[in-house]
Amino acid sequence: MAATGSLPLTQYPTYSKPPTSQKPHKKPLFSLPKQAFPLIFSFPIHRSLNYPTKPPRFLPLCDSLQDNIVQNIENPKKLLLPNAHSRQILSPESAPRIFIQDPPWISALFWKGLYKMTNQTVKIEHKEIEKRKYNLLRRRQVKEETEAWEKMVEEYRELEREMCEKKLAPNLPYVKGLFLGWFEPLREAIAKEQKVQKGKNKKLRAAYAPHIELLPADKLAVIVMHKMMGLVMGAEEDGYVQVVQAAVHIGVAIEQEVRIHSFLEKTKNYQRKQIVDEVQGASKEKEILRKRVNSLIRRRRLTEVQKLVKNEEIKPWGRDAQAKLGSRLLELLTETAYVQPPIDQSGDSPLDVRPAFRHKFKTISRGPGQKIKKRYGVIECDPLIRSGLDKSAKHMMIPYVPMLVPPKKWKGYDKGGYLFLPSYVMRTHGSRKQQEALKGVNVKNMRKVFEALDTLGSTKWRVNNKVLAVVESIWASGGNIAGLVDRNDIPIPEKPYSEDSTEIQEWKWSVRKANKVNRERHSQRCDTELKLSVARKMENEEGFYYPHNLDFRGRAYPMHPHLNHLSSDLCRGVLEFAEGRPLGRSGLHWLKIHLANLYSGGVEKLSHDGRLAFVDNHLDEIFDSAENPINGNRWWLTAEDPFQCLAACMNLSEALKSTSPHSMISYLPIHQDGSCNGLQHYAALGRDNLEAAAVNLVAGEKPADVYSEIAVRVHNIMKRDSNKDPATNPNALLAKLLIDQVDRKLVKQTVMTSVYGVTFVGAREQIKRRLEEKGHITDDRLLFSAACYTAKVTLAALGELFQAARNIMGWLGDCAKVIASENQPVRWTTPLGLPVVQPYYKSERHLIRTTLQVLALQREGNSVEVRKQRTAFPPNFVHSLDGSHMMMTAVACRDAGLYFAGVHDSFWTHACDVEKMNQILREKFVELYSMPVLENLLESFETSYPTLVFPPLPERGNFDLQTVLACTFFCP
Repeated sequence: MAATGSLPLTQYPTYSKPPTSQKPHKKPLFSLPKQAFPLIFSFPIHRSLNYPTKPPRFLPLCDSLQDNIVQNIENPKKLLLPNAHSRQILSPESAPRIFIQDPPWISALFWKGLYKMTNQTVKIEHKEIEKRKYNLLRRRQVKEETEAWEKMVEEYRELEREMCEKKLAPNLPYVKGLFLGWFEPLREAIAKEQKVQKGKNKKLRAAYAPHIELLPADKLAVIVMHKMMGLVMGAEEDGYVQVVQAAVHIGVAIEQEVRIHSFLEKTKNYQRKQIVDEVQGASKEKEILRKRVNSLIRRRRLTEVQKLVKNEEIKPWGRDAQAKLGSRLLELLTETAYVQPPIDQSGDSPLDVRPAFRHKFKTISRGPGQKIKKRYGVIECDPLIRSGLDKSAKHMMIPYVPMLVPPKKWKGYDKGGYLFLPSYVMRTHGSRKQQEALKGVNVKNMRKVFEALDTLGSTKWRVNNKVLAVVESIWASGGNIAGLVDRNDIPIPEKPYSEDSTEIQEWKWSVRKANKVNRERHSQRCDTELKLSVARKMENEEGFYYPHNLDFRGRAYPMHPHLNHLSSDLCRGVLEFAEGRPLGRSGLHWLKIHLANLYSGGVEKLSHDGRLAFVDNHLDEIFDSAENPINGNRWWLTAEDPFQCLAACMNLSEALKSTSPHSMISYLPIHQDGSCNGLQHYAALGRDNLEAAAVNLVAGEKPADVYSEIAVRVHNIMKRDSNKDPATNPNALLAKLLIDQVDRKLVKQTVMTSVYGVTFVGAREQIKRRLEEKGHITDDRLLFSAACYTAKVTLAALGELFQAARNIMGWLGDCAKVIASENQPVRWTTPLGLPVVQPYYKSERHLIRTTLQVLALQREGNSVEVRKQRTAFPPNFVHSLDGSHMMMTAVACRDAGLYFAGVHDSFWTHACDVEKMNQILREKFVELYSMPVLENLLESFETSYPTLVFPPLPERGNFDLQTVLACTFFCP
């Protein structure tokens, strides 16, 4: 039916409903061609209808009555579909509108097709944007890895030009000013050395000659300066570094840069359009290779480029070549680098210009507390350099930084991780046997390990700028709170005027102690500056990633050494997930528990309800901490982990003050820590019911606390000893002195490390530090005696409670002794297929002559250290098991769609996903120990060493592993 009469432009012409006798079409007549969408579309109208003389004009979808339709299409839950009786289409000139009445199925099909097509378009566009963003970040990452030294060289060149033009030294940070003064003389000395060696007869050239020519002199100069100062900053001793350490360190850095430099020189040719000129003198094969490399680079196929270039790479230099080159460059540094004190002398006084570094020989003990001393060559830096170094640490070169793009997937021993920087799946520290085991294993057997490392490396992080601002404020005002080191040294005591020998001796002790404290503070200040420098560098990045690799036992670590989540409270407080998730009811619950755990002080051992009540009772302090962390009441500073506690206060405060706490997006990682994790693994191996209950493998109303249990036992033993006669029992007086000082904190570290093979000496030192912190015992000799006694009692209490664990540790040690007695290293395969070889061999001294001195390089010998192989095996084996559990959990969390980060026995995810992760943790723990772990180990020993006889497996209990699945406080 046609429209009746003319209508104003603002009204709709109407059409009557088609007769009901007419059946609708089985197939819709409208179509949505991709090229026309969303400007044109057609719709079904019954044949009997007469069309208006002027067909209506249709608009793009975004001009429809529902203005936000595009946004709603992206969020289908908010999409409000018009019904079949109210289809409306507008014209920009408000042309006549028409009502078209469709059957309901027509409407549904239309909107379904519309949504599907729009969603597909949005997805394609999103992928394109993400691809462009990724390529941009990847290019930046390549530059970070390959051009860092080049940038430093250019910076010093620019500073020199500025000095020449303005005839005035620029106002530089302390360390940069030193480097600028040393750069030109050292560069000239290296260039001269390169020229001299090049001009010599091949037979007369120095051993380092082929390597010193491989980089430009200015780049070598920058590497030597930065590496040497980095070693001085990290030196535990007072301003000196052993020559052998410095020489090898510099040699390794230069070899690494040579590989990158060589690669870049080959691959930059296409950019400079000089391929023909470059290859004129080259062979035909090299010309073909070069063209192939350039072609691949144009197509951004960098992995294939690396494979091609690797075929042309030089062979590894070896320690000898590294040390010889490093020694010569160190020698040139000592000859050219000078330092001058501030000018505060009279005008006619001679300038006090002295060498920045001196080569000396020092008598040094081989280890802390050892009486055996040896004479070593050292490079000693002038005290003036050291005095200002900790304030300029942020200007040092850091070769490994977090990545801007996800790391390369691991596919072999040296295939994965960083794009260009050398990356190895395991930190073998030069152990040939471990390297051979890894290179020899079938890649398929390592699939689960590689998958877990890739999962850990794909977690995206970002800097928590609010917490970083608080850290910066405290650091700028001198530190010394929230666990930050004091930025000032303690004063050195003045020598007394008295000639009394006792007073003089006490003064010497106090001076020695003050110097030791100041050295430690200096090292900690440098470390803090390096951490903060990385945080400042990454604070404006949308996100970054940490490539992971393994230690030889199979524990995973981020490859970046400074700012990472395995580090201190400062680092953990400053880092958060880059992707957030809504809290939800469960997340708010776990966020509060997380805050209570971080506050610690015994709160973390309450039931969940107790911890929630603690947080609810301190909401005013939490809000104050979040809003005014520096000038408020600073309740967060009383927490055991203050910066992490502050981050949690900020997150909880934001949630509770929002209109919808459960829908607030949280980026905070929530931790679930194992309950004395090493003992948990031993309890699962030994199936002992008492031990399992002590470490929360059995469900209870509140978490069991093994540290408190041991502390009670230690207290009871000391109480018995204190009642004995001091004349016959010398420990009676010590027991009376210590009985009121025994608490959870005193014994915690010793209990924690007991399963990892802590010795009596180690336990004594741990307890001595705790007693020092309490401050009740000030006499050094009495403190030592008290620490010895407490360590002895603590280890005895542990033996009483964890007898089954002790039996397994003894069995593992006995097996290791049998193997090592045959001059074989202990080797095993973890449940995930990682081959492990204990690297404890007697080292051999290898003498090489360098231009600086004769160096004694240590290398792995052929004789195993029997004692070390035996004592280290139990803790190493348990570490390999907890590493396996963490990696199994990581992959399972990824498959469940969870964000995951792991710190050995601490597992992190978003607040809303904690319950799911807890379930996965327990499931994977049960899965791991449902395997016959000890039986498999014994079978592998008997297969690998068929001629040896091993002791039988220790007896085990009847603990049911399935009960772990219902254990609420597995991670209390």
